[in-house]
Amino acid sequence: MTGSSRRKFVKNTVKAAAGASILGNMKIISSCTSWKNISDELEIFIPMPVQVVIDDVGWWSGTDGSKWQEPYRTGINRNHVPADYQAIVELGKSLGIRPQAATILCEWDKYNILSQLPTSTWMGEKWDNSKWVGDWLDEAAEIIRNNKEHFELTVHGIGHEYWENGAFTRAEWTDSNGQMRPVEQVELHLDYFERLMKQHNLGPFPKSFVPTAFRHSFGPSEGRKISLASLLRKRGINYINSPFESMYNSHRIQHKLFGFDDGVITIDRGSDEFPWLTFPGNPSKGLTGPTCGLHWPNMLHPEPERNLEVVQKWVNYLKPYNEKPETILASDSVDFQRQLIHHSLTKKERTGNSVIFDFSESDKLLNNILKKRLIIKVLADRPIEFKPDGIKIESKSLVLNEKYLFTLKLERIAESAKAQIKLI
Repeated sequence: MTGSSRRKFVKNTVKAAAGASILGNMKIISSCTSWKNISDELEIFIPMPVQVVIDDVGWWSGTDGSKWQEPYRTGINRNHVPADYQAIVELGKSLGIRPQAATILCEWDKYNILSQLPTSTWMGEKWDNSKWVGDWLDEAAEIIRNNKEHFELTVHGIGHEYWENGAFTRAEWTDSNGQMRPVEQVELHLDYFERLMKQHNLGPFPKSFVPTAFRHSFGPSEGRKISLASLLRKRGINYINSPFESMYNSHRIQHKLFGFDDGVITIDRGSDEFPWLTFPGNPSKGLTGPTCGLHWPNMLHPEPERNLEVVQKWVNYLKPYNEKPETILASDSVDFQRQLIHHSLTKKERTGNSVIFDFSESDKLLNNILKKRLIIKVLADRPIEFKPDGIKIESKSLVLNEKYLFTLKLERIAESAKAQIKLI
């Protein structure tokens, strides 16, 4: 080790040890410090959560077939392999999150059941998927089953488009005029999605949904008495992610970043940094909203054995969002929904050496399970101790750079609409 490297190593080691010591001995240090008004020396955040959503997972062919009435697929110059599924898992493991994989399942059909649903594929009643039946299906299914904490299978579609008389129109669930497909067809597509999952024992029906080609209407579309969200809710789906900018009837959305469509939370995806067929992507632009949306090719490499090189770029890009006071990576989609509502609607007020939280508005939307937990971050000039009242600190962590950044996971223990934390 060179002299320069040794000095850098010692400096970093001392810094890390100091941070650990401060956190472990918070009470001792803070008791020796007297402040007239600690609230003048800190900032408190209910950070915006960030959810990773990856579209078009599930294809085995990478070919964009749109010019000859086949699906757009992923548009890459190779076929997909099990390592492409493992890449999603590795992203999740590296960041401690559960990315949503918005999945297309037609090329997983082992028994050609989709011949009974001709609107779902380009072959119609002559559907034959034998080309894509092989050991790779079992390998990929095993990856999904064994890594559920880092891979959330999300409904995207069966064939991505909608076929009639040998030609497709965009998209599977809603057409380009914003009208939902016929109710009986929507129901059948959901039925067959579940049947395809069961062929591979991929688990229970998903709780989340991303509309193909982002064709979606908030609430009932013209000519329909029921919304797509209502049909999804009957299947247990309680969360939709899609860009508000292109959403039909978006004027009905109740809040800036989310709305509720017949009880189903619908969250703004915003704009993806890359076009869907960018292969691979090298992210650099800052997020403008709570969703980090991308398409599967954006995180893969032309040589599958090098996928992790691209995954690491996404890890390096996303990790700082955990280290900023105003944002945090959501561990899963449930935490994402809960934290986003608190970020948007829960009020906080500093009074003397206390911070008071008012949950009146967020409680109107959150059920009893969701409303119990939230995360706050505190940016301070010095170490502090937290004394909760009406709320429990489940865990506390500290990052020490120029300032002290505390992350507190909180659980409400009282039914009151307010709680407070005293800062000592």
